[in-house]
Formats: sequence, structure tokens, C-alpha cells
Amino acid sequence: MDINGLASRIVFAGDRQVGRDALAFLLEQGIRPLGLILPSKESASHASQLAELCPFLDKRLIWYGTEFRSQEAIETLHDLELDFIICVQFPLIVPRAILNIPKEGVLNLHPAYLPFNRGWHSAIWAMFDRTPYGATLHFMNEKLDMGDIVHQKEARVTPADTGDTLYKRALELELEVLKEALPRLLDRSYSRTPQDESSGSTRRRNELFTPAIQEIALDNTIPAKELIDKLRALTTNSLDEAGYFVEGGRRFRIQVKIIED
Repeated sequence: MDINGLASRIVFAGDRQVGRDALAFLLEQGIRPLGLILPSKESASHASQLAELCPFLDKRLIWYGTEFRSQEAIETLHDLELDFIICVQFPLIVPRAILNIPKEGVLNLHPAYLPFNRGWHSAIWAMFDRTPYGATLHFMNEKLDMGDIVHQKEARVTPADTGDTLYKRALELELEVLKEALPRLLDRSYSRTPQDESSGSTRRRNELFTPAIQEIALDNTIPAKELIDKLRALTTNSLDEAGYFVEGGRRFRIQVKIIED
């Protein structure tokens, strides 16, 4: 891959294993980030691993938590003359003052097939709403997951999927999407597809945590397929996202395991 100095002027923002894998891939391509933006050490899962991948960086160019929003950090980011900021599983809001810094823009990998399932719990809602699912690389703007799409891939939902297995597949697709899009980002041959804000769907975090979504009312009659689909969608790596029923004043959570014969 032909990489010139201009194209490699990036800052990387991210967390989690897929963030670590994405940064490792960029480094393998000879792209050395000029800075890192990481969640706070208390909340991050892979901040230390991401920092360890970049021993060449001055510690003043690694920002944790909300440090990247300080005036000093913003001035430093301006001085770096960036082409891109690339976000992979970065959990914090990027303000307008920073969105406007890179010449090309701020990119984000989102585990969903935009414009469907913007926001939180994308795999769960894709199963609930029976909408397309996958991974999307898009530019960020001030509206949640509304920026122009650069590249995306779809994941087929199978009868054996749960919210957990589907989400994990989307994380794998995120890395594929980045790898496929990178050559066009570097030579500026990428295209931008605007999203229709009136189409697709957007979900807020708290929408999931309601009895209407999570509770299985024991006195209700429900078709078997509808019940199975609900339970498997709500089976994730987090028990508080699971479906539940109430009996004797006590709440009982349900997670399912689906095995094809």
C-alpha cells in the first residue's frame, strides 16, 4: 500500500478489543498516529494496551477521558495538521470544536447498518425490528450516527443468533470495513453518501430498560416465535439487558442458548 505522509496524519480514538485490533492494523500499514484519545483509565477496557502500541508518542499526546476537550488539547490537535481522526468504539461525545479540526473529518466505526439502528444496543434493536444489520464507517457530525457513510457491510441474522452473537459478528465486520476502506481514504478516492435523516432508526440507551421491552408477562399469550425472538434478542453479555418475568414479587432474568442440530 502506498502511504504518503499527508495521508497518514491521523489521531486515533478508541477502546475495546476491536479498537486495539484496528490500531494494530493501521500500524502494520505504516500509519503511526500522531496522538491517542482514550476513555478514562477507570472506565476503559483497553486503554493501556492501546497506549502500549504507541511507545513513540509523547505522553502529552495521549489524552484520557475528557482531557481531549480542553483548550490546550484542542490547540495541540490543530497544530498537528490532521487529515483524519479515526474513532473505533470510542464512547465519548466529540464536540464541534474537534469535529472541525481534521482536514477530511472525523471517522467513526459503528456496529450497525446505517441508517438503521443509530445509537445504542444496535444488535438488539435490529433483531426486535427485523432491520438490516452490519457495520458502517461514517463521518461524524453533531447528530448521533447521522454523518455521511463511507463504507459498510451487512451481516445476515440467522435463527441461531442472539443479541450477543450478532453484536460480536458486527465487531468483526467493523475491522473488515476499515481494512477495505483504508486505501480509498489514503488516496482520497472515497465517496460520501449522505444519510436521509427521515429514514432508518435511532435508539437512546434507556429505551431498552423498560417493562414493555424486557418483561415477559406470565398472564399474556404470545406466539412461540415472537417469544423466542424476544428472548434471543435480549440475550447479551450483560444480564441487566436480559428479559425477565416477575413471580412472587421477585424478578427472574432469562438468557437463552441456541444450538443447531
